[in-house]
Amino acid sequence: MRYDDKDRESDNVEDRRSQGGGGGGFRFPGGGGRGIQIPMGRGGGGFSITTLLIVGAIMLLFGLNPLDLLRGGGGGFGLPDLPQNQRIDRQPQPGGSPFELPGRGSAPSSAGEEEAAKFIRRVLADTEDVWNRIFQSFGRKYEEPRLVMFRQATNSGCGTGLAQMGPFYCPLDKKVYLDLSFFNELSRRFGAPGDFAQAYVVSHEVGHHVQMLLGIAEKVQTAKQRMSERQANALQVRMELQADCFAGVWASLAHQLKNRLQPGDVEEGLRAAAAIGDDMIQKQTQGRVVPEAFTHGSSEQRVRWFRRGLDSGQIQQCDTFNASDL
Repeated sequence: MRYDDKDRESDNVEDRRSQGGGGGGFRFPGGGGRGIQIPMGRGGGGFSITTLLIVGAIMLLFGLNPLDLLRGGGGGFGLPDLPQNQRIDRQPQPGGSPFELPGRGSAPSSAGEEEAAKFIRRVLADTEDVWNRIFQSFGRKYEEPRLVMFRQATNSGCGTGLAQMGPFYCPLDKKVYLDLSFFNELSRRFGAPGDFAQAYVVSHEVGHHVQMLLGIAEKVQTAKQRMSERQANALQVRMELQADCFAGVWASLAHQLKNRLQPGDVEEGLRAAAAIGDDMIQKQTQGRVVPEAFTHGSSEQRVRWFRRGLDSGQIQQCDTFNASDL
């Protein structure tokens, strides 16, 4: 991706890497404090899934946390009522900016890691600029999320976040959590290297934040309480594929506004989407594919919906909930 020293870095970043292995703090009963996350394999079979709990009485398997939302729930699924023709200003705003993993302990940051951290700050800044303009085009205000960089473990509004869980979004505190060691694993273990693959991961998690702001996440959470585990899994797949599509929309508009993409970037993103499909994770960790246990979508599905957002640049094209064919 094309970045240089003139590109701003987001101020919405909390760097907790010097705090080491964190941990402790509040946990949801019976859970590990997981948010909406990238699925990662775990030793001994099985694979990591979204398992957050509502404090009090309700436990949501493969689900979301209680949400602090801008919109009420109810009604059917899909995108809220938005203008049919999304338009964004292609010119920079006056005075604005352009658009189971091993823990890493508390070792000092390397020069390479610092470059990765700087890159992530710039990607987050791009997501802010793009989504601010999209929301503005709909007459709404975008609330920017914060991103927490940590090592091994850290406290979150959803409980203790662990590097083994992979990147995740916590809707309770509206933050994305990321251990930078994930990107080494993404490259070595899953065969998806490259800076745009890293940008895809961040933009996917920001996509979950967009779902929270639009009220989509609340509707999914409410519906899953009335469903069987298998039905809830299928609904969660549509949630994740929409976040993939939103990531594609972000990449498309960031490129239109600031010429971000370089040759090979799209292929990097597609490889990353394919590498973390549920079928690929299941094959690696348990040697067989169990479609009814999917919570994020197959490699083919993830690639298709990321590509749909990238090609269209329109969030109206990301209505996975009403799509007959994923």
